[in-house]
Amino acid sequence: MTTSHGRRATIRDVALAAGVSISTASNALNGQGRTNAETRDRVKHIAEKIGFRPNALARGLLSRRSHSIGMITNDTYGRLTLPMTAGVSEALVDHGVSVFLCATNNDPRLARLHLEALLDKQVDGIIFTATRLDLAPQVDLSRLPIPVVYAFAEGPDTSVSFVPDDHQGARLAVEHLLSLGHRRILHITGPEDFAAVRRRAAAYRASLGGEGEVMFGPWGEDWGHEAVHRILTRPEPRPDAIFCGSDETARGVIDALRDHGLSVPSDIAVVGFDNWHVVAAQTRPALTTIDMGLKELGRRAGLAMLDLTQGKPVASGINYIACELVVRASCGTDLAGQSLMSS
Repeated sequence: MTTSHGRRATIRDVALAAGVSISTASNALNGQGRTNAETRDRVKHIAEKIGFRPNALARGLLSRRSHSIGMITNDTYGRLTLPMTAGVSEALVDHGVSVFLCATNNDPRLARLHLEALLDKQVDGIIFTATRLDLAPQVDLSRLPIPVVYAFAEGPDTSVSFVPDDHQGARLAVEHLLSLGHRRILHITGPEDFAAVRRRAAAYRASLGGEGEVMFGPWGEDWGHEAVHRILTRPEPRPDAIFCGSDETARGVIDALRDHGLSVPSDIAVVGFDNWHVVAAQTRPALTTIDMGLKELGRRAGLAMLDLTQGKPVASGINYIACELVVRASCGTDLAGQSLMSS
């Protein structure tokens, strides 16, 4: 990134090497003016050859953009946010836009500090994401002078939001079990005050013609163990399949069934929800589950943000991202490892 004299290459060096004026070299590198394609390509080739990098601050002053956005999340461990961030970055990196990721730990004070820091950096926009769809930001984002996009979160009616299609994902899970001949399908899921839980439960019941039993409880493997103990110690016929609201709960269910001498999938088939790979792929048997398409969700949010920062129109409202059924061994099919998507 330096010239033969050991100093950093400048726009003047590029112009001299290309045999053009400084203004022409600048226009060629910034895609401005009426520079012809041949000159533009030559200038860019020379700039790359001598290691010239445009000054980001100066470029920002010219375009009135910082070519960066902020992501604010309460997801401390990154299980949801990291794949979404990868999708956002994938959408923006070729446009020279960087992403600042800020975790709030559900602390309103920390959220305010992160927001102030991002505004001080003059980011072009902010993407808010959370660990549940119905969680409001810990800081007011409604009056910012820059665009705000919500990812895995539902913003105000006038905002742009991207969320997994929980109804469609739950239908995929139940329809898969029905296609395998299962009829007594139980739904073990998370707390009823979660919007996603209620939507999945509603889709589960609809897929069974309004029938079915839903067991709400805390997220996690312990609830899977407890729920299995309850159903196996009551007089009703046991289910022949269980649709779980999370992969962690599903792993607890499978372990508990094994503890009671039951085999998965021979005695009871199990489907999860999340496709959290570190859980789903390592469960024994490996877990059939619903993938929420988090990377694609992030990519779509990133593209929407790019359009907004460039002044292009983006329709407000909630955009639902289709889920996929990832078939592994816990349902006993011959499709292990395949992904299926349905409208």
